[in-house]
Amino acid sequence: MIANNIFKAIGDFCTNVLFKPFDALRSMDNWWLQTSISWVFIVITFIAFIYWLSVLKKNQKAEIE
Repeated sequence: MIANNIFKAIGDFCTNVLFKPFDALRSMDNWWLQTSISWVFIVITFIAFIYWLSVLKKNQKAEIE
């Protein structure tokens, strides 16, 4: 019973708190603003991926030497 309440609380928190910004985005009438926010997230992910690859390459060079 307690475990069931914990999962319901986690689901309620995600639905009512974490996803509120996405509900606001979904209800916007401006398609360009919705898409630009998605592209910002894509660019941030791409930059993090490039950084991660550079750190892997640096560590690989350190292991070889």
